[in-house]
Amino acid sequence: MSRLVPDPEVPGAYYVRINRTDHSWIDPDEPTRLEFDYMQRIADALDVHRPEGERMRVVHIGGAGMSLARYVAVSRPTSPQIVLEPDASLTEEVRQAAPLPRNSGIKVRATDGRTGIAAMPGEYADVIILDAFAEASVPADVTTVEFFTDISRVLAADGMLLVNVTDRGPLHYTRRVMAGLAQIFPETLLEAEPATLKGRRFGNLIALAARATPPVQALTRRAAASPFPYRVLYGTELRRFVGGAAAYTDQDCEPSPPPPVGDTVFS
Repeated sequence: MSRLVPDPEVPGAYYVRINRTDHSWIDPDEPTRLEFDYMQRIADALDVHRPEGERMRVVHIGGAGMSLARYVAVSRPTSPQIVLEPDASLTEEVRQAAPLPRNSGIKVRATDGRTGIAAMPGEYADVIILDAFAEASVPADVTTVEFFTDISRVLAADGMLLVNVTDRGPLHYTRRVMAGLAQIFPETLLEAEPATLKGRRFGNLIALAARATPPVQALTRRAAASPFPYRVLYGTELRRFVGGAAAYTDQDCEPSPPPPVGDTVFS
């Protein structure tokens, strides 16, 4: 069965659907159109990280339809990008149905995130986007202190890590992920829809981690003005949210909670 499902409302566009989880939406003719709100928030962070149009070296942990890689290729031409996607057959399906543009600068490596990051030199990436899922859950081994430490090694001094996770109330998983990021990076920030932050519904949460102070005001404005507004937690408010949560390690890690039975989810 094909994992690329045509969008009945947009000719030429596809969902990348694995079981009941939609992992990507892609329109090869309009690559800057991001249908998933969490991807729009990641794009906001990319847009304010460096001046408009400036090239960035980006590493994507998790590929699926490569929606964000396509976005960067158009919004920041000549940006070198590496996508770490272990599912080579999915990558081939995507390439056949929705080919990457010529000279996109996107290189796909058929390897998992930890192996791919371990092979990279220090201070290689301006941005690393962690958006990896196995079925509908974030794999256990990509949210540990050990892996965040290796990601920090690969990031440039002014680099930025963006992490997409899914969770449900009372958000114990997200608190532990944020605790791990805070052990490695002096600056962290969290975005999500208010209902998700309050534990009322299952949803996406976007974490940002860096050594330099993030553009909090710019991200807050963009998140508040979006069709599905997100709330931004930073500083004291974020520390209060994390509380005394213990970071995940390689010895006690776990995947993110599965979505409610019967829901179509996005990751």
